[in-house]
Amino acid sequence: MPRRSSAAPAEAPPAQRLERFVQDAIAVARKARKHRKNLEGDNFYANKLAALRADATNLFREFSSTSAGDTSAFAESLDGVFSPRTPAKQRAALARDMVFSLRTTWKGRTDGAAGGPTEDLFPLSILSQATRGYLVTVGRQMNGCCSAGWHDACLVMMRRLLEISIIEAFEAKGISEQIKDPNGNYRHLSDLIECAMSGKAMNLSRNTRRALPELRELGHMSAHGRYFNARREDVDRIRRPCRVVIEEFLHHAGLVS
Repeated sequence: MPRRSSAAPAEAPPAQRLERFVQDAIAVARKARKHRKNLEGDNFYANKLAALRADATNLFREFSSTSAGDTSAFAESLDGVFSPRTPAKQRAALARDMVFSLRTTWKGRTDGAAGGPTEDLFPLSILSQATRGYLVTVGRQMNGCCSAGWHDACLVMMRRLLEISIIEAFEAKGISEQIKDPNGNYRHLSDLIECAMSGKAMNLSRNTRRALPELRELGHMSAHGRYFNARREDVDRIRRPCRVVIEEFLHHAGLVS
């Protein structure tokens, strides 16, 4: 990690200012550990990290990229560096990657237009916390499609992430046989959702029960609807429900706290 430098002036290039936010986040996290303060609590260090995260997110909106992959990967690193839950070693590694990208890939890429991590459908920091590489890979593809405006592809990947999350929850509870066919294969998404909502497997929240049918239908239509083409408003409508549902199943799976 580069040595901490003096504060970047407001007129400095966005990449330089964002690099300083990264350095400040590392410093805040280090001081919180030294003083035994929880970054998820209500204290000076937790509030400072939250403010830095907001500033960094808003600044990244000024960056432009021709690659959805670049945007999604960088957004994942940004989430990790500024998340209060990220372990120290992982935060430092992500910060080094961000600084390298800011000095190479992202150098000079600003146009004042919106289009950074706010285009993501699901926070990759949550999937990273689950310590399942395949969840992060699917989430990155989903968010990349969302950023690029490939709405059908985004919803198909959302459908896949939902399916995986439900299976993870059933496996963690030791009841995966409930969602398998006679040949031992996992059933299709509609059957997975029906089992999850039956009340026999896990106690789902009312918000998740309300959201699951719409997530299922949009995913099905994007995957199989001959005349259906998803639009931006379809994706925007399910941003919060998608977060609620997938995070809840990952919680039931014991992968997030």
